[in-house]
Amino acid sequence: MGFATFAFYMFSTVAVISGFLVIFARNPVHSVLWLILAFFSAAGLFVLLGAEFVAMLMLIVYVGAVAVLFLFVVMMLDVDFAELKAGMAKYLPVGLLIGLVLLIQLGFAFGAWEVTDEMLSMRQAVTPAPEVTENTAALGMLLYTRYVFLFQVAGLILLVAMIGAIVLTLRHREGVKRQSVVSQMYRDPKEAVELLDIKPGQGA
Repeated sequence: MGFATFAFYMFSTVAVISGFLVIFARNPVHSVLWLILAFFSAAGLFVLLGAEFVAMLMLIVYVGAVAVLFLFVVMMLDVDFAELKAGMAKYLPVGLLIGLVLLIQLGFAFGAWEVTDEMLSMRQAVTPAPEVTENTAALGMLLYTRYVFLFQVAGLILLVAMIGAIVLTLRHREGVKRQSVVSQMYRDPKEAVELLDIKPGQGA
């Protein structure tokens, strides 16, 4: 067994085990930590495939930003574990049904998967040789030439999702005080500040 094969089995085993522990961990903080380990393992698999740029994106974006954000949010929230477990027990049948449907779909997908002898040559023909074009340049040419419209549509979907999150956050609710920056900027100091001459012994 070569080093590449050993590294593949090691990273893949750690990724699968970490994925299961993300779901079955009792503490949400531990789930996020297992998720970070799964991201590291996936980055190692990308390095073995020769996609160093995607591996760095995985570490920078997912581990450095998303997973750390999850970790801070989970640690700052006061999570009621009893209520969380009650909600899980309530929606457990629906979750099991959805999981069964996903397993059936995966079975259909892998059942129609045929492995040919030309698999390695077809996989290598997708991208040019590293001696001709670097991995990052090949990925950029593929995104901005062949899949440029799909790339732009994905960006628009993310933009719509961001705008939707902002709109839902900024909606006005009754009984909730909101900050008015314009009224604070144009207020009159004479009306905002009141000077009182308190005599000794007359304080409240």
